[in-house]
Parts: sequence; structure tokens; C-alpha cells
Amino acid sequence: MNPIREHDLMMTRRQLFGRSALGVGTAAMAGLVGNDLQAATDGTSDHSGLHHAAKAKHVIYLFMSGGPSHLDLWDYKPKMKDMFNKQLPDHIRDGQRITGMTSNQKNGLPVCPSKYKFTKHDNSADGVYVSELLPHTATVADELCVVHSTFTEAINHDPAITYIQTGSQIPGRPSLGAWLSYGLGSMNDNLPHYVVMHARTKFPEQSLFNRLWGTGFMPSDHQGMLMRSEGDPVLYLSNPPGVSSADRRQQLDALASLNQQQHQRFADPEILSRIKQHEMAYRMQTSVPELMDLSQESAETMQLYGDDAKTPGTFAACCLNARRLVERGVRNIQIFHRGWDAHGRLPAEHESQCKDIDQGCAALIKDLKRRGLLDDTLVVWGGEFGRTAYCQGGLTRDNYGRDHHPRCFTTWMAGGGVKPGITYGQTDDYGYNIADADGNPLAPQPDKATWTPGTMHIHDLNATILHLLGINHKRLTYRYQGRDFRLTDVHGHVVHDLVV
Repeated sequence: MNPIREHDLMMTRRQLFGRSALGVGTAAMAGLVGNDLQAATDGTSDHSGLHHAAKAKHVIYLFMSGGPSHLDLWDYKPKMKDMFNKQLPDHIRDGQRITGMTSNQKNGLPVCPSKYKFTKHDNSADGVYVSELLPHTATVADELCVVHSTFTEAINHDPAITYIQTGSQIPGRPSLGAWLSYGLGSMNDNLPHYVVMHARTKFPEQSLFNRLWGTGFMPSDHQGMLMRSEGDPVLYLSNPPGVSSADRRQQLDALASLNQQQHQRFADPEILSRIKQHEMAYRMQTSVPELMDLSQESAETMQLYGDDAKTPGTFAACCLNARRLVERGVRNIQIFHRGWDAHGRLPAEHESQCKDIDQGCAALIKDLKRRGLLDDTLVVWGGEFGRTAYCQGGLTRDNYGRDHHPRCFTTWMAGGGVKPGITYGQTDDYGYNIADADGNPLAPQPDKATWTPGTMHIHDLNATILHLLGINHKRLTYRYQGRDFRLTDVHGHVVHDLVV
């Protein structure tokens, strides 16, 4: 018997495809590195092989899960006050799909003006209007690039969040953070490329699935690391009782040797990802406790973020940790804050939510700026869609709810190469449709394939984020099942009007 021949005959179909996939993947990466984007190999170096000069090195994404009301926070619509409780005109809706929660309301679709006062900030021609719900954020209005014309096709939470985070409403694609990790690598050997935090909230209605910071079909070492506010910041970070650091090192060395043998047999790239993750976990046993120790922060800094920052897991504490992560070279940080799905008691719920996030948002921008970090750190704020101009349920001037509204909503960005103190895009007098320069509603759905100036589809938002980080969204691809995938799928346009 020929043992080599027997080994070849016993190769399973999975092993065959695993080895083939490794060869194709390696060739694809070699082409990518050689001609386009150069991902780091040592985990520490900044990158000179970007598609173009980067404006930003880091991104902090403040994601308001549930859909904050642009009409009560950012998009000032004074003419709606004269339309209180009148039916939304048919030509404004123009047959747009709405959810089953309001499609059969007995009171129809009554117009619901915001109860909150708005103030215009900064000295620019257009100005930035900010609601009285966000007094701290208003103090940094001159740093914000406020986009009123963001839009999406998804009308329900899970597909909408999956869409804006991964570029597809269908689960299974890599997240924005995974794409950045894959394309840019890390600037710190001892911390993950991508860190995720969940801020505490009083209204945690929607669940957040780990696919929102996952890798889909990419190697798993590009997934976001979820940092917890209770117990170990990362699960299993501490050694069990009786296990020393030297013991752990020997265990990992033995495990790496076994995994290397498995990789030689099966050629599964995921085995290499597993080795990388084990090594990162070992290094984080030192780096993460130091990161989470806020005792070295000055009294001035703690006062800037407010008393909430002293409590682990609050939004303010997460923002402070985000700044510390940027200082340590982490490229992508994402903070999720749930509870913005205000179908019924919007004023009470949004007042609580804004109290949670307002000072943290302002402090983060001020803190980054005073440390010279804002210029190369892009801060993004927004949710998966906005809220309707009409009321859901009962309506009074002081109490109302709003349904999901994907046709237009507000996001803002700051630092990282975006123009400060401006607004981009506009909506009609009802905050219902994206409007042209004369205030006339555009088509019911702007054409995302050709791009309409003044609009920002969520693919455009992601393309612009990648552009600011030095990446051409059309050239950062990953081959899977015979197709080159990218974050923006076959869509997306960089909105150069926002870039300095």
C-alpha cells in the first residue's frame, strides 16, 4: 500500500475545496496588495498603499438604534405647526409604502409638528439648527456636517440596521468595521482592529445581533470585539484560578502547534484566524485592563464628560473609552445606543434618550479636538431610518408617537476630513421627502444607481466613510463563491461636497 496515495484518496470534498479556497484567496489578496490597498502585515504600521491620501485614520460610529426622530432633533420644520392634526396631503406621501402599524389608523395620517424649540447655530450661510433636546451637542454645532437627506429602502428595524451596517438587508455580509479591519489592518498590536460597545439605555426594545459587527464570509479575526461594562471587559479575559500567565502562554503555544498541524492538513484559512485570535486575547490581558482604568483621567476631563462617565456602560463612559481607544491606535470603534423606536410616547422617551447621549457626544468632539485627534478621527452619528411627519396613535401637541420613515432622515459627521458647520441636503416642509434647491420634493425615491445631487443613500454614506479613510469603495473587494463582494454592493457614490 502506498500511504501517500491512500492519503490523497481519503481527502474529503471539504478539504479539497478548503485548499483550493486558500490558493484563490491568497492570489486575490496578492493582487489586491500589489495593485491597490496594502493591509498591514505586522499589525503596527500605518499604511502607505491606500487608494488615495486619507483624511482620517479612525472612525467612531455612534449608532442610535431604533430610528431617532429627525423632526424633533435636527430637521426644523416651522410650517408644520400650522398643519397640526390635519391630514398629510396625498401628493406628499405619493403612494409611499408605510408600515402596518399606521396604514389602517382610524384617524388617518395626522400631521404632527414637533413640540420642541430649535435654535440656529454658527455663522455659516445655511446654519445648523439644533433642538432644545440637545443643548450640549449644540455647543459643537460649528464642528458638525449635518446631512438631512440620508435615505434607505428598508422600513423595518432588523433589515434596516443590517442594511446600513453591512450593505445588504439579507444577513451574512461583513460589517463596515470588518471591511475596515480587512482593508486597513491595525495600528496597535495589543488591541483589536475593531471594538464595539453597547451603551446602557432605559428603552432596550430591539435586540442587536452580533452579525452587525461580524465578518460574514470573511475570516473571523476581522470581527468586532464586544467590550462589556460589567465583569471582565472581554469574556474570559482573566485567567482561571490557579492558572498563571506563564501557564497560559504554554497552553497557547501548544494549542497553536495543534492548529498549525490542522491547517497543514485541511488548509482552512479560519484555522489561522483562530490562532490570531488566541494571540490577541493573550496580549489583551495586559492592554485591556489598562485601557479601562479611568483613574488617570484628569478631573477636567471627567467634568467634560459629566457624572455619567464615572459609571461603566453609560454612553458618556463609552465615548470616553472611544477617545482612549483612538489614542491607542484602534481604527474603528462603534457605540450602539438602543431605544429610539418611539411609536407612542416620543417626547418622554426621546427626552430620556437625549439626556443619555447629549453630553457624551459633545464631550467626545471637544476632547478629540483639544488633543489634536479630531482632524484624523471621523465621528458619525445616526440611526437606521427616521420618524414620520404624521402621528402614530393619539395626538396632542405635547404627546405623540411617530412611525418608521426611511425616505429621509438626518445623520451627522464631524472631524476626519468633512466640512464643519454645514448642512447638506434638505427636505420638504413636512420633513417627508428629500427636496431640491427650491424646496420641491424630488421623485418618491431618488435614483441610487445614478445618484441625485443633494441626496445621500446609505451606500453613499458608507462610500464616503471609506473615501475619507483612503479607500476607494469600488476597489476594496473580497472574493466569495466566485463573486467579488464589496460593502456598497454595486452601488454607492462618494459625496465630495462634504469633503474638505
